Amino acid sequence: MMAIASFAITMPRLMRLRASLGNVELFDARGGDPRVRSYWSQGYDLNTGMLFIHSGKVYHGAEAIHVLGCLSSRVSWFNRLNRFVFSSRTASTMLYPILKLGRLMALLLRGRSLMTPPSLRD
Repeated sequence: MMAIASFAITMPRLMRLRASLGNVELFDARGGDPRVRSYWSQGYDLNTGMLFIHSGKVYHGAEAIHVLGCLSSRVSWFNRLNRFVFSSRTASTMLYPILKLGRLMALLLRGRSLMTPPSLRD
C-alpha cells in the first residue's frame, strides 16, 4: 500500500498511478485525516512538500517525486516522461522548486492559503 498526500490529483492521474504502482491511497492533507497531524509532528511541512509513503517509509518533497519517478512504469508516454525526468535525483531536486511555485500560484488563484500546522490550530 502506498499513500500520497496530494495537492490536486485528478482521476486520470490517479488511474495512471494505480496502473504503474498498484494499490495507491490518496489523502487530502486539508481534509482532517488523522495522519496529517502525525506527519506534521514528525517534522514534515506539508506546505513545502508532498508526501509519498511506500513500504512504511515516508518520502517528502523532491525525494517523493524522485521515488515516484523511479517506480513509474513505461505503460504510457506520461509515465515514460515522469520516469525519464524524475528518476534522476538531480533533476527532481532542481525541478521541485518550480513545482512548488506552481502549487502556490494555483492556491493563490483559487483564493486558498497555505495550511496551518495542526498544533497551531488547536
